[in-house]
Amino acid sequence: MNDSGKGAGSSAQSRRKDARRNQQTLLDAAAAVFVASGVDAPVRDIAAKAGVGVGTIYRHFPTRADLVIAVYRHQVEACAEAGPALLAAGPTPHAALARWVDLFVDFLVTKHGLAAAMQGDGAGFEKLHAHFLERLLPVCAQLLDAAAASGEIKSDLDAYHLMRGIGNLCIGAESDPQYEARRLVAVLVAGLRQPGV
Repeated sequence: MNDSGKGAGSSAQSRRKDARRNQQTLLDAAAAVFVASGVDAPVRDIAAKAGVGVGTIYRHFPTRADLVIAVYRHQVEACAEAGPALLAAGPTPHAALARWVDLFVDFLVTKHGLAAAMQGDGAGFEKLHAHFLERLLPVCAQLLDAAAASGEIKSDLDAYHLMRGIGNLCIGAESDPQYEARRLVAVLVAGLRQPGV
């Protein structure tokens, strides 16, 4: 009997891991589609990218707002985890910062659609924004501190102001196909470097 109990527990644990992995796949696909086409992209496009049926997405996320909020949280966590990993793997702290900023820009594209998806839920939006700051400000500060310590950038840069500046450069990018926010953000990040470095 103990063996069958173990098998049932192991099987349930395996199903939970599979469900988490499947949800991560859906969120990754939704994030990619939102970055490419905006948060109003058809659910069928997300389902096709994830390799699942439309019903699977609605089973996990009954409304578009549920999906957008889940993608938002997923991207916050991905950005938070990426910072230290990029710093450890990158050739230089400035290169790690630049790669992290690219991920942050992708995230901001989704974030701009969040307000529309959460119409009427100002308190919920504020809570998500507080979570965003709590998770990402320390990561950005860590990257800036490492790049400053290496002598690649000036040491008086503030994570909040950099993130706010990047956010401001991204405003309007989703409504103007000729506006290249990513290019302007790259110029900003390049401009952080110390002269002669």
